[in-house]
Amino acid sequence: TIHYLQNASDLEIKMAQGSKPGEGGHLPGGKVNELIARTRYTTPGVGLISPPPHHDIYSIEDLAQLIHDLKCANPEADVHVKLVSEAGIGVIAAGVSKAKADAVLISGHSGGTGASPKTSIKSAGLPWELGLAEANQVLRANRLRSRIRVRADGGFKTGRDVAVAALLGAEEYGFGTAPLVTLGCIMLRKCHCNTCSVGIATQDPELRKKFAGTPEHVIRYLRFVAQEVRDIMASLGFRTMDEMIGRADRLTPTATDHPKARQLDLSTLLHCPDSPDDPRRTQAQNHKLDEQLDTALIEQMEPALRDGTSVHIQLPIRNRNRTVGAMASGVLATRCGLDGLPDDTVQVHFRGTAGQSFGAFLARGLTFRLDGEANDYIGKGLSGGKLILRTPDEAGYVAADNVITGNVALYGATSGQAYVNGRAGERFAVRNSGAMAVVEGVGDHGCEYMTGGAVVVLGAIGRNFGAGMSGGEAYLLNETGDAAARVNRDMVGVQPLADERDRRLVRRLIENHYTYTGSDKAGHILDHWDDYADRFVKVMPHAYARVLDERMRRGEDLRVDLPPRPPQGDLLPPNGRDLCPERTIPMDS
Repeated sequence: TIHYLQNASDLEIKMAQGSKPGEGGHLPGGKVNELIARTRYTTPGVGLISPPPHHDIYSIEDLAQLIHDLKCANPEADVHVKLVSEAGIGVIAAGVSKAKADAVLISGHSGGTGASPKTSIKSAGLPWELGLAEANQVLRANRLRSRIRVRADGGFKTGRDVAVAALLGAEEYGFGTAPLVTLGCIMLRKCHCNTCSVGIATQDPELRKKFAGTPEHVIRYLRFVAQEVRDIMASLGFRTMDEMIGRADRLTPTATDHPKARQLDLSTLLHCPDSPDDPRRTQAQNHKLDEQLDTALIEQMEPALRDGTSVHIQLPIRNRNRTVGAMASGVLATRCGLDGLPDDTVQVHFRGTAGQSFGAFLARGLTFRLDGEANDYIGKGLSGGKLILRTPDEAGYVAADNVITGNVALYGATSGQAYVNGRAGERFAVRNSGAMAVVEGVGDHGCEYMTGGAVVVLGAIGRNFGAGMSGGEAYLLNETGDAAARVNRDMVGVQPLADERDRRLVRRLIENHYTYTGSDKAGHILDHWDDYADRFVKVMPHAYARVLDERMRRGEDLRVDLPPRPPQGDLLPPNGRDLCPERTIPMDS
């Protein structure tokens, strides 16, 4: 959420994990208690799956876009990118530096607390020394080292580990497993089972009582590490850590009698490139935040930030305007806190073509309406705001048959509403955790890994819809009769729209969609509602349905609430179309 980002000093994009490269994580439902569910915007008791890839990152350009999104959301926070030690990591680290990250982490194979599969811990990944040496050499050779801090981790235990990492080019050092051991971890390697007998990796209140660690245990341990580093520095003749960074020439291979070891040539690992670039970070990345369209937006929305006055703004937009709304949302979250402002306090009407990440992390109180089209990632991390994408009146094509926005819309949205008057690309609403949306068609992999919220699709869907979906509800207009065949049934079921509550929810969302966008297709469906209601099918995750049934038997209703109806007058489409009387739903329904 934008509030979460605003309260961070460092943000890390974890591209992979050293102890299980190429694999995603799985949090069993038994460990998802009320606190974890609230933090992660999901349902207690429902397992969570973290996909192996980031579905918004398929190139260095995509990574650069996410870094830019995060810097816009919180200009004061440093953005880190975590990589794993592997052959060719130098090229990737160079890309991370060019993508304007503040730091890159090279993670080795021997870290991990035990939740990783044993086959991965023992059989995958490489030592951090190999990846760190390659990354530092490539960064130095391409004059990129001075723009980025380099971190290393993966089983660091002693001061010697820190000294070696510094000499190989790292200026920051990560400790994980060793401090856990000082707190009492006995490395049972069953963190995922919720049965940690020393009370560390468990949500069981009885087991947690056994935790005996204190902050002083970690402090003493790290002081011993620091003292060992000082001793090594003194023996090498260095006065400061900065003098040590990148001095691989001060490392020599240790002789061994093992016959295979005698054949090793470590000259490549210990190579010091001849480069005019500094061996550590000495200059800041230029994110060009002063060129953001949000600077004008923030200035005009000042009355709303100051005293809650409603503000109406009109702005042109071009596809060079990236991440519009993130900086404004960050300022709003700083000034107004988690709850933001009342809905529609700041209404912004854009015309044109929006660039990447339009409305990213949009905070509650901000309503963005775009007459035109948008590129990828609209509504990424939507945090209570409202997004309206509308096909212009002068368009010479049918809105429902054309793509109006790109891939990966509403990725990681946690709350808010989105109404898309046209089709969207692939991976619509991936990891949606609470936003409500209406769209007139989606590409492949819609609603992947979704954990909350509601999505209504008024058109065709691509293949693999609902893969990994563990929460929330999706409603598909099954006009051609093949929608169910395109749904991935591994974790979800497809059922008719039989429940009256589901019918009311779908109709309310379509009513809102028509009011905000003037969608011809939505209007036609509402005019013939009795015919169309039976053509909708509901996609419901099995685990989510089971938990809902259990909660409802206890008198707790966790289902998605009806969204509020739009305010009449302010946000109507410019052609003046309004809800016909027969389409109007009573306010108390």
